[in-house]
Amino acid sequence: MNRRSFIRNMTLAGGAISLQHPWEMIGGIRKKTPLLSFSTLGCPKWPLEKILNTAVQFQYNGIEIRGIQGELDLPKSPLFSSPEAIKQTSRLIREKGLVIAGLGSSAELHHADMVKRQSNLDSAKRFIDLAASLGGTNVRVFPNNLPKEEEKAVVLARIAEGLQELGTYAAGKKVRVLMETHGELVWSDDILAVMKQVTAPDTGLIWDIYNMWTVSKESPAQVFAKLKPYIYHTHIKDSVKRDGKENYVLLGQGEAPLKEAITSLKASSYKGFYSFEWEKLWHPEIAEPEVAIPDFPQAFRKIWG
Repeated sequence: MNRRSFIRNMTLAGGAISLQHPWEMIGGIRKKTPLLSFSTLGCPKWPLEKILNTAVQFQYNGIEIRGIQGELDLPKSPLFSSPEAIKQTSRLIREKGLVIAGLGSSAELHHADMVKRQSNLDSAKRFIDLAASLGGTNVRVFPNNLPKEEEKAVVLARIAEGLQELGTYAAGKKVRVLMETHGELVWSDDILAVMKQVTAPDTGLIWDIYNMWTVSKESPAQVFAKLKPYIYHTHIKDSVKRDGKENYVLLGQGEAPLKEAITSLKASSYKGFYSFEWEKLWHPEIAEPEVAIPDFPQAFRKIWG
């Protein structure tokens, strides 16, 4: 069974590849290989066809959808705005032998203002519904600020309550709600304090390795040891920090301690995606997706070993 046939069969069986079975079958032998995806944040102008063709050409296993051609509110995208559109888009992805590694929402969990909070939770629920209609996948949510006028414990509890509510909403939908390590919530003890308050089973973390390390400078091996039970997806990128600003570079050309992080993940038999997050939408000055996206799989495998 070749790679494409295996992934297609897994997709047809469950709507999306199970995060518990991300092994490739090569020559009838089970071989441990990393699952690679890239975020569409890195190619904000590309149509779906180009995204999929590029993923296949450069041997990615899936795509993480964070907007398509400028539309970040995915349920409003023509690709997902009706049951027929969802069916057609899902079919196109399956036919390429790819899976959806996740949907990236813009839903924030830290807001105290009840109107903003409800708006963000409602947005996340629309993404959960979309993920369910696609057969099931991850939905990314995130905190951003830890308001200084409030006790940190109060803010962390509010973030946990939001994640709990979304995890409960996702129950039975084959959807996992994942909170990205993002913004000011990048210290492992703070993240752990949030996750320990969440009991909904369909929840977890997206470990953005560089986002955490560039602020906290905590050892990735130590971070992983604390957060391992919650990590279902990773964001991979590299950068050189100059004058307090990030200068994103191709993988392996920056300061990110990726070898330590990836070694920890590999040793633990982590079964999620290693997803390339090239922040082209937010940083138009960085290399074009035609350069960065083809480079990632080869650069990653050099680190993987």
